[in-house]
Amino acid sequence: MSSARPTIALGSLFIECNQLGGVPTGLGGFERCELRRGAEVLAPSSGVVGGMLKVLQNRGARPAPLLVATACPGGALTADCYATLKAELLDGLRSALPVDGLLLALHGAAAAEGVGDLEGDLLAAVRDITGPELPVVATLDLHAHVTAPMVELADALIAWETYPHRDAFATGERGARMILEIVDKKVRPVMAMAKVPLLTGSVHGNTEGEGPFAEVMRKAKSWEGRGPILSTSVFHVYPYLDLPGMGSGGLVITDNDRERAAEFAVELAELYWGKRFAMEPEVHPPSEAIRRGLAIEGGPVLLVETADCCGGGATGDSVASLKALLACDIDDLCLVPVVDPAAAALCHRHRVGDTLALALGHQLDPRWGKPVELTVELLALSDGCFAYSGGIWAGQTGEMGPSAVVKAGGIEILVMSNPTYDWADEQFRAVGMSVEKAKFVVVKNPMNFRVGYRGVAKEALILDTPGPTPATLRGVAYANLARPYFPRDEDIPNLKPVVITSRN
Repeated sequence: MSSARPTIALGSLFIECNQLGGVPTGLGGFERCELRRGAEVLAPSSGVVGGMLKVLQNRGARPAPLLVATACPGGALTADCYATLKAELLDGLRSALPVDGLLLALHGAAAAEGVGDLEGDLLAAVRDITGPELPVVATLDLHAHVTAPMVELADALIAWETYPHRDAFATGERGARMILEIVDKKVRPVMAMAKVPLLTGSVHGNTEGEGPFAEVMRKAKSWEGRGPILSTSVFHVYPYLDLPGMGSGGLVITDNDRERAAEFAVELAELYWGKRFAMEPEVHPPSEAIRRGLAIEGGPVLLVETADCCGGGATGDSVASLKALLACDIDDLCLVPVVDPAAAALCHRHRVGDTLALALGHQLDPRWGKPVELTVELLALSDGCFAYSGGIWAGQTGEMGPSAVVKAGGIEILVMSNPTYDWADEQFRAVGMSVEKAKFVVVKNPMNFRVGYRGVAKEALILDTPGPTPATLRGVAYANLARPYFPRDEDIPNLKPVVITSRN
């Protein structure tokens, strides 16, 4: 290597940002989740950064801590929030120089006010400090919007391989191994990203078992280690951005073989395009889904309200499914989550057992509906703290903020102050709600329910409701993404993937 103990600067700015809805993300969003400075950056033993640290330490490299900032998905970062985090990370990099390489744990679908391609902007600022020669490796979520600046300014981009996500730590390890191979001059990576204008929701984005995305991912991974191919990634672009050039496809890194990298990347993109129709889910109006669920013996039947997914940047304040359940006048137990800090605060001014009137829902992002007026019984109060039992945040603490359980007829409603990422039923269990006893359970993640409710749910039905994270993009009118693109345009004559290659 370039020295007996190479020094690798390490930092992270990780968030997925919704430009179709949600509310702006300020510094508080990171403070509630993960904001590490100085020596705290070296503490994680899990997640992407934990994987990076393990490899660096095992290989005798010296990590130079910059900044680690992670937040639950939300709206674009405020300008002040991004300026603060960017400045801290860059100041840390200047102070750490000279270093032998830089590792960054990024998402790839972050945005800020006035900055659409946040990761590309951050990499450009990094290069202004380091110049073109310093090896830079970044890890990305497989929902990244991979742009030309990202490909041109990094030496290698390494993406997560699983959805539902479970390989954050392993991806960090892969990124760290790549930076050390580059520093050691064992490889000279060349990247090619090929994209097609395909934008779909995540319902069929699973990477295990049967499914169109799983087939493309398995094809890509079967090439790794063959000939000059160092790494392959497949990207199911996060479709709730609104930026030019969005699309899905494949990224291939070879050892100094630009032609082969482009050739294989194009093959992945064309394979993906061929499976576009299989990526579109079957969706149901809530009333129809409830009717179908009532015909199923027992429960729980999951009503998957994907359009209000906090894990995709929505606020979680939709009551579309709640209104449908109320209209059906169901006596069986039903569980519904909703984020409404004003309603939660009102509940906390009462005692358990009280009856109170609530105007519930659509308070944070009112573009998608109107509140529902309810008279409810207060069943429970909570500080909203819970522990994740699986997924990428397994063992970590989530914070719903002051929360309450209220009852309207047979429906129990979990009223939360903060949006939180959904894995399984951790939020319900934390306040004493039992999914096993319910006929219907409203869940708001388009993918994790497959694992989180495995062996529990009798059926899962995808709802067609208003919101910023819909199951299909067929009805979305983008302001900045030009047509043609699927699914608005099912066939695009003479389509050829757009290819971006690295400069190195």
